[in-house]
Amino acid sequence: MGDMGVTKKSAPKNKTNKSVLEHKLATAQKTNVLSLTEHKLEEIPCRVYQIVNLRTLDLSKNKIQSLGKLSVLKELKSLNCDDNLLTNTSELSHLGQISHLTNLQTLSLGRNKIKYPTMAISDDGKFAFTLPPKLKQLRLNGNEFASIPKQILTPINTTTTTTLEKLDMSYNNLAYIPIEIGNLTSLTELLLDNNVITSLPNEMGKLTKLKTLSMRNNYIQLPSKSGTNFSSNNPQPIPSSIFINTLLIDLNLHGNKLTSTQLNEFDGFDTFLERRRVVKTKGLIGGAMDGDSTLCGLK
Repeated sequence: MGDMGVTKKSAPKNKTNKSVLEHKLATAQKTNVLSLTEHKLEEIPCRVYQIVNLRTLDLSKNKIQSLGKLSVLKELKSLNCDDNLLTNTSELSHLGQISHLTNLQTLSLGRNKIKYPTMAISDDGKFAFTLPPKLKQLRLNGNEFASIPKQILTPINTTTTTTLEKLDMSYNNLAYIPIEIGNLTSLTELLLDNNVITSLPNEMGKLTKLKTLSMRNNYIQLPSKSGTNFSSNNPQPIPSSIFINTLLIDLNLHGNKLTSTQLNEFDGFDTFLERRRVVKTKGLIGGAMDGDSTLCGLK
């Protein structure tokens, strides 16, 4: 009798069941936007390939190992495959499918199991994966890269100009940055947090549009006991060209083996500070400045 007035709570509905999936696929036919995040997918549903006008596709947080026939989605502008099981050690992943998405502008492959150099070269010695020609944002954070893939740094041919504006290679195994980084002349934001980088190349000064550089938790430090008496035999780990020739206003070096006092002695650093001061005065940026308790994340 005591239970007669108690209303049982219904079990929460499964938001990833088949009916929900069918509804999303049907809606995407009209909106050209499809989110299948956290659907426990092990492969891309075949019906996705039939939505030929799809513009945005989110496949994040699943267990997908292959991109299947993704290249048929020629209108795709944004693709998110974060937190899946994609790898380049097997033909099953079909990463080369992305190369044919000629309208793609944003690509996120974060937290998969992709590594280099096997990503770059196929058995016939050619690139198995090349960047789509209109790509502006690329996120490869949380993978297993030991170096930045060559096809990101080098145009397909001499007449090709890079369109890449934002590159995230954080949480990989990068020990150095190749000099070809200077080819990415449209780059405005470069994220290299949580790698094992000890210095940057002078060629980064060619990134004349660069505004944001984040290198938290790396191994940037003074190269010898001679301190800040820099020379050709004792170069500073962050070249003056980066401070002088770029538009850099946001630099984060938190977690490196540097102090703000040492950083202040770097050639060209005063130019960077003055640029930040001017932009700060115009109210365009916030964050720590040289008058605060930290400088670029350093004490």
